[in-house]
Amino acid sequence: MKKISLLTVLKYLIVLLGCAIMVLPFLWMVSTSLKARGATMVFPPEFLPKTPMIENYQQVIERFPMLIFMKNSIIVSLVTTVGTIIVASMAAYAFARMRFKGRNILFLLYLSTMMIPSQVIMIPQFILLKNLGWIDSYQGLILPNIFGVFGVFLMRQAFLTIPTELEEAAFMDGANHWTVFTKVDLPLVKPTIATLFVFTFMQSWNNYLWPLIVTSSREMATLPLGLSLLQGRWSTNWNLVMAGVVISVIPILAVYLFAQKYFIQGMTMSGMKE
Repeated sequence: MKKISLLTVLKYLIVLLGCAIMVLPFLWMVSTSLKARGATMVFPPEFLPKTPMIENYQQVIERFPMLIFMKNSIIVSLVTTVGTIIVASMAAYAFARMRFKGRNILFLLYLSTMMIPSQVIMIPQFILLKNLGWIDSYQGLILPNIFGVFGVFLMRQAFLTIPTELEEAAFMDGANHWTVFTKVDLPLVKPTIATLFVFTFMQSWNNYLWPLIVTSSREMATLPLGLSLLQGRWSTNWNLVMAGVVISVIPILAVYLFAQKYFIQGMTMSGMKE
C-alpha cells in the first residue's frame, strides 16, 4: 500500500476539524429541539437529551400559525427565485451578447450599485410601495427583491463561457436573439441557473428585515418573522425556538441537496472567463 505522509494526515485532520466546527451547531440545534424545557439550561449541558420530546414540534405547530408562515415563505421564496432567474438571465444575455453603444459602461454602473447597502434604499422602497398600495401584500414582499445585480453578474459570466461559434451557426440558420437565448445558451448554463436558484432561495427564505418592514399582519408574515414570535419578553422556551428553527432549515437543505451537483458545477463555471 502507498504510504501516507504526515502532511496528508494533517490535512485530513484539519478538514475533519473544520467539518466538525460547522456541523456541531446544527447537531446542537436538533438536540435542543428534542429537550424538555428545564433541560436546556442545565450545567454541564446535555448534548443528547435523556428523553427526546417529539411533542415540541407539535406544540410549535399548534400554538403558532407555523403552517401559514411556511406557506408565505414558500410562495415568496419560489416566486422571487423564479422571477430573479428570468430577469437576470435576460439582462445578462443582453450585456454579454447583444452589441449596443455604452454597453460596458452601463454594466459597470449597474454593477456599482452592489456597493450601496440595501438598508439605504429600504425607506424609498417602502414609500413607493405604500403609494402603490402594496404594503402587507405578496407584491410588496416579492417584486423589490427580483431585480438583483448579483444574479445578472453571475449569469453574464456564464454566458461569456459559451463559444460564440455556436451562436453564429444558429444565426446563419435563421435564428434570432430570442431563439439563440432560449434554445442555445440557456441549456448550456443550467449549472449556473441552479447556483443562482440556491443562492436566491436561501436569501429570500432567510430574509427577516424586509418582511418586518413591509408586512403588518400575521396572515402575511414569513417564517423568520414567525420564529421571532417564539421568543418571550421575560423568558423563552428555547426548545420550542429550536424546534421552529429546525422546521425552517429543512426546505433549505432539501433545495441544496436537490441542486448540489449543478450548484458545484455552476460555482466552477461562473469564474472561468472575465
